[in-house]
Amino acid sequence: MQAASPPSASHQQVKSSSTTSSTERCGACGPGFASPLDAMKGPREEILYVPCIYRNTGRNKPDFLATVDVNPKSPNYCQVIHRLPMPNLGDELHHSGWNTCSSCFGDTTKKRNRLILPSLISSRIYVVDVGTDPRAPRLFKVVNPEDVFWKCNLGYPHTSHCLGSGEIMISTLGDPAGNGKGGFILLDGETFEIKGNWEKGDKSPPMGYDFWYQPRHNVLISTEWGVPKCLGYGFDPNDLKKGRYGRRLNVWDWTTHTYVQAIDVGEDAAPLEIRFLHNPDAAEGFVGCTISSAIHRFYRTERGDWAAEKVIQVPSKKVEGWLLPDMPSFITDILISLDDRFLYFSNWLHGDVRQYDISDTRRPRLVGQVFVGGSITKGGTVTVCGDEELQSQPEPFVIQGRRVSGGPQMIQLSLDGKRLYVTTSLYSAWDRQFYPQLIRDGSVMLQLDVDTEKGGLTVNQNFLVDFGKEPGGPCLAHEIRYPGGDCTSDIWV
Repeated sequence: MQAASPPSASHQQVKSSSTTSSTERCGACGPGFASPLDAMKGPREEILYVPCIYRNTGRNKPDFLATVDVNPKSPNYCQVIHRLPMPNLGDELHHSGWNTCSSCFGDTTKKRNRLILPSLISSRIYVVDVGTDPRAPRLFKVVNPEDVFWKCNLGYPHTSHCLGSGEIMISTLGDPAGNGKGGFILLDGETFEIKGNWEKGDKSPPMGYDFWYQPRHNVLISTEWGVPKCLGYGFDPNDLKKGRYGRRLNVWDWTTHTYVQAIDVGEDAAPLEIRFLHNPDAAEGFVGCTISSAIHRFYRTERGDWAAEKVIQVPSKKVEGWLLPDMPSFITDILISLDDRFLYFSNWLHGDVRQYDISDTRRPRLVGQVFVGGSITKGGTVTVCGDEELQSQPEPFVIQGRRVSGGPQMIQLSLDGKRLYVTTSLYSAWDRQFYPQLIRDGSVMLQLDVDTEKGGLTVNQNFLVDFGKEPGGPCLAHEIRYPGGDCTSDIWV
């Protein structure tokens, strides 16, 4: 039995905002914003932090954190203005999070001044000081992998979220040996020492990846990518149908920290990024499934448990000259605008970024789409033989004379919802396999202009950050963070 469809996201947000004090009325406040709608009124982003990866590029360099100037009035617009190299090789920086965020808005003793950088392959966790000089971050602390292994029996850390308690929580893909295991590392928010595992009890899911939590509904939901020792070297079709890629949304009791439910979204679906609606009263959200190329809406049922329903399916394309005869779109990142009106996602293989109106969360409506690369462009090695969506293969994407290798991958939306930033690297081993030219050329960052009234996406032709021009050689840029928080880092409780 499905729960009745909840009120539209926009209705929920308006209702929520009317009862929440704004930052102007707060006086002395903690980090972030009082509500998602207050965050939309926040300052325009002027710099971005982006992890840049050299692993698997053939260049014997450490990964680094890039600071990028995105202020159109700056003489350094679209330039990397600072690089913080890590002290080790082969880390594979990937995602990042904060020491504190809007979940601690009511705590005036908290300050957002440390960026948490888990290393997907080495299992190190770097803590970066961005408070002393936001334009020139410096390394503050290194949590060694041995501590992660011995104190938590976990490895391959991925998503970092700050908690309302002031602690930091990091999800993992597996155990130290590279077997699949879903679990969470808990860091002290002041010392950044490992406190142990967040999860309790004997049950744990067979895999892990991303997560989102919502205390108002006493829930945390995590996702599954795959078994680390299988996916670590690339995508092998022989791993399909053998239980090596994820298929579940895993539901946890927020109060007891116990694993209570698994929601099956399909064999080898590989559910990756998960987002609740930002309104903390909303008991629903969306998850992007990479290999199955579907978006599922998850929600709390009338019984009080959780369920999921597929609401978007991107059809595969019949192709020749590729790894398989059917090419999935590979949905690799999703996000929701702070007013809960629009859902965005990237199709890394097909090459397009999409915008959906989710005013009716059960029936998303496509309102914007733009192609910025991908594997099916004209003149490439892949021939499309059957396509349910396009009449012809898209043209190669060129901006400022630069042909873009790779496909759209990580995305980040400005607080006001008017600018969508896009990078083109997924994970170095898969970049090397699917887009070898990306390894040679390096990735890019693009900016899409968003029509927030009717919907629509257009490429800003004046914006290009070319990571192929880095002093250490072309590199792979991944997730994007703003110093003051954004719609994928902050959770309102």
